[in-house]
This record gives sequence, structure tokens and C-alpha cells, in this order.
Amino acid sequence: MAWAGCMVESPEYISNGDVTFHFTSSSHTTSATCNVGTTQTYAQVSNVELEYDTAYTVYASCTATNGTAVTSASTTLTTPKVMPTESWLELPAEDTNGLYPNAVELKVNASGVRNYTAYYDNSTYTSMWVAYPLSSSHMGSLSRPSKWYYNPLIDESEQVNLCDHSYEGDTYSRGHLIPNASRNGNEEMQKQTFYVTNSVPQVQNSFNSGVWSNLEDALQSEAKSGETIYIVTGVAFSKVGETKSVSYIQAADDTKDVPIPNYFYKVALKVKTNSSGTVTSASTVGFWFENKAYSDAYTNYAVTVDQVEQWTGFDFFGNLPDTVEVTAESSNDWNAFLAF
Repeated sequence: MAWAGCMVESPEYISNGDVTFHFTSSSHTTSATCNVGTTQTYAQVSNVELEYDTAYTVYASCTATNGTAVTSASTTLTTPKVMPTESWLELPAEDTNGLYPNAVELKVNASGVRNYTAYYDNSTYTSMWVAYPLSSSHMGSLSRPSKWYYNPLIDESEQVNLCDHSYEGDTYSRGHLIPNASRNGNEEMQKQTFYVTNSVPQVQNSFNSGVWSNLEDALQSEAKSGETIYIVTGVAFSKVGETKSVSYIQAADDTKDVPIPNYFYKVALKVKTNSSGTVTSASTVGFWFENKAYSDAYTNYAVTVDQVEQWTGFDFFGNLPDTVEVTAESSNDWNAFLAF
């Protein structure tokens, strides 16, 4: 993450008050826009996602009310060598109370930019959750890839061969945890959503293709029109303290027995920050589903993040300030989340 700022002269002559900061490296270009009032003398953007260990040229631009393009002098910055994961608001806390002793965090990055993090349990060949930021810059109109790939971060023997075919039968599909459409604005990031570690057996008809897809669409639409949303999508074989039978399935091209999740969930976070980038308030909402067909709306399955934490044993959004987290995670109001 990075921030940039500049002095503003005659802000009343800036068209719509919009000032855009441009960050350009040898391989990566991004921008961020802020709005200044007619009496402000300083413009600033924060939480801009950049590649780590990379030199950038930075400048600001705006359009004057008479239509003239105005550009500031440029400066340079170099991002840190180590990705500061404590600023990744989507990540659950690392302590899982020993629930998944074989699980590891796989940080999937595209050309140095964070894509998503998967909490992969190689004893069940399952990512128990995938956490990722979602903003308009992640989405576009790239065509859907035709095949899946092994995740290069772990040995192929610890993965299920879903590269060319799905699971046996026609009930379960290769259910994405981070959706293809949440990364179809960047070819490398999109391909990484087709790592087999991002797939779990999910009822296709009237779940993956219905209420679940509708929820994904709603989150994508909200991210396109507003600020970044931080999302964790996960599965559970049983709730904490619950005894529940688990069925198994094999991939068409593999003999490994893959457990079928009994539950799917999503938790989502939006934040507001002050001028220094510190989170001052937040809104969250959760959704919890059984792995089955549905005929009603996803809004009927809204729950609090607190509730999902009780059922899964995970502590979501662990990088939020504690006082903000306690208040935010007690709401299951989808409309309030949208309005935040």
C-alpha cells in the first residue's frame, strides 16, 4: 500500500474537484483519484495497491473548469522489499487454535501484486478459506479460461488433478472460492483463480449457478461502484462442536478422495479511513449456506461475522483495530452494508 499527496492552488477551478495520482513503474501503472473541496489546499490518496520492491514515478493531474489539463511535477518512490501483510484487511487472524494443523497460507501474487491468500489443508485437499480484496480495478471483460492449473506454490502430489475435467458425476462442479469474474480484468490474476487449490466440490444446479452466483454478482457490482470490499470465502465440513457426516468424491482424472464441504460461507468488509489511512469505522456482513440447491434469495442467508466465527473457529478481519472490529462484526444487515 502507498499514499501520495500534493499542494493544491485555486481548488475552486478544478473540474468536479477531482485530482488523480498516477503511479508508473517499468511494468505496472495504476492511478487513484480523490476529491477536494473548493477551500482545500491539499489533495491526498491512501491505500493504493502497488508492487513491492519497485521504483515508481508519481505525479498528479486534474482538469480545470475551462477544460485545460493540468499536471504536477513528478517525484519518485520505491516500495518496501517485504509485503506488509498486516495492512491486508481481508486476512483472518493467524491463530486457529489448532483446528487445522496441516493447513498453510498460500499467498498468490501476480507480478508482485497481491491477488489472494488461500488457507490450504493438504490433508483434505481443500482451501478452508480464500481471502482477497475486490475493487473495480480487478474486474473487466477477459474471456473465461478453458482449463485449470496446479498451484505452483505447493507440490502437485498435494493437489487434486482437476486441470482438464471436474469431479465425477454431474452433481458437483469445480466451485471457485475467489470467482473468475472477480479477477477478469487482469490475465495473470484471472488465471490464478483457476488453480486447483481454489476449487471445492460445490452443488452446481441452483447453488453455484444460482443463489451463490447471485451473491458473487452483487458483491462485484458493489465493488465496481464504490470502495474496495475485503472478502473471505470459505467452506466447512461441520460447525465447531457439531458432529456431521462427510461424503467424499473423486475427480474424473484422479483417485484421491476429496471431502465434500457441508457448508459454504462469505464474509465481507468495507472500511472508512482518516487522512493517514487509519481505519476509523467499518461495516461487515456474512452469508452461510448448506451445500445444496436453493430456490430463494441470498439475502435470506445473511448472518453476522460473529456468527460465522463461532461456527468456523476463525477470527476474521484480524487486522482491523479491535474497537472497530467488535462493533462492525455484530451486524447481518445487507442493506446497511451496501449503504456504508
